[in-house]
Amino acid sequence: MTKQYLVSSRFEILDRIIIEHGITPLSLNPHKNVATSFRDIGNIVAERTDDTQLIQCLFNTLEAILRAQLKNFPENIFWDFDFLIYSMLQQAVSAKEGGIKFLEVFADKVIELMFMCGCKREIRFPYVHDFTYGFDWARWVQKDPVRANIQPFSLTFLDYLHSKGKELLHRISIDDARYHQMDARSYRNTFRFSRDPKDEYKLLTYLAYHKLIPVTAWNWNAATVWDKPFDQLREQVSLKLFGQKEEI
Repeated sequence: MTKQYLVSSRFEILDRIIIEHGITPLSLNPHKNVATSFRDIGNIVAERTDDTQLIQCLFNTLEAILRAQLKNFPENIFWDFDFLIYSMLQQAVSAKEGGIKFLEVFADKVIELMFMCGCKREIRFPYVHDFTYGFDWARWVQKDPVRANIQPFSLTFLDYLHSKGKELLHRISIDDARYHQMDARSYRNTFRFSRDPKDEYKLLTYLAYHKLIPVTAWNWNAATVWDKPFDQLREQVSLKLFGQKEEI
């Protein structure tokens, strides 16, 4: 058996985990409906590196992140992992002998972030879409364009998201007007448009078709764009699609 076959077969375990949870992993790719399988991504990984220890660590990292996402964001709709995995692999390879350590740190940060922001704690965001597709990152870069050379899945940006998450938890603890305490069975929406699953699907697929997504995460080596008013555009499109804006 070839190395590529062994790696792709290993990564196929991740596809089975998704299937076991009864999830159809949809893609925002305008040209297909279902996200690239982990098996196919495993084929690409095998072409990019011969380091079997690094590949195994990458698999372990992905499995831990996937399980954390399934547990904390069970309502998530779109499951494109291509660019996230590309970014992880590139950073690990660039770290050379520190590649394994990088992946371990990366996994810890992403998993903690998901537990912090998902349905198991007070923040209770319904989706990871704003993280995966770069809306959070673009917003951060726009505040200081010097950050444009910092990638969406860098440890630096993850550290910022951790600090932001802790700030939100504090605001919730004091029952802030915007980030107030809420029923544990509800999801938090701080935007002025509906994030009901059917509306989220319609809105994001429209944005993807019209190239209004900061990070095209369904592409292996995605282009990242920050210098468009993505938040305003998303709100304008939601108004066009759904009518009158909702009050927060």
